[in-house]
Amino acid sequence: MAWNRAWVVIILCVGFLFGGCLRYSFTGASIPPGVNTIYIPFFPDQSNSGLGDLSNRLNKVLIDRFVNQSKLQLANNEADADAILNGVITSYSNRPFSIGGDEQANQNEVSISVRATFRYTAKDEAEWSSSFNGRATYDPSVDPIEGENVAATGALEQVANNMFNDAVSNW
Repeated sequence: MAWNRAWVVIILCVGFLFGGCLRYSFTGASIPPGVNTIYIPFFPDQSNSGLGDLSNRLNKVLIDRFVNQSKLQLANNEADADAILNGVITSYSNRPFSIGGDEQANQNEVSISVRATFRYTAKDEAEWSSSFNGRATYDPSVDPIEGENVAATGALEQVANNMFNDAVSNW
């Protein structure tokens, strides 16, 4: 019995010793020292989507992902930011995804593409400049307008998640 207690004490001591060496966050993102703020301007909608609030919705999901799910604070302008994420919505489509027996679409797919650049203000070069795509489906026979809006938000959330993952992969 004393032998088991000795092992437990040793394991606990080793755990405490090495536990302070690790940085952990619930998002899996460990932000570099000195990076405390991010500026996320509105991404212009050049997709001709017909949805007037697509830029606003993308901005909201990006802020949620980068600010609310990390320790970063939102900067009001580039001059006050340690990191900048900007870009443009390049394409939007809403097409039939699957066809039912009556040759009517029983699922539509919303697809959104965004070109974005992420950089630290202390560096001249961008960390990355990439295109991101998001897709989501909906049933157009239920409530086509609400269905498209929900699918567009889902596609934008995929885009934001992919941007966040690419940004934190270098952290």
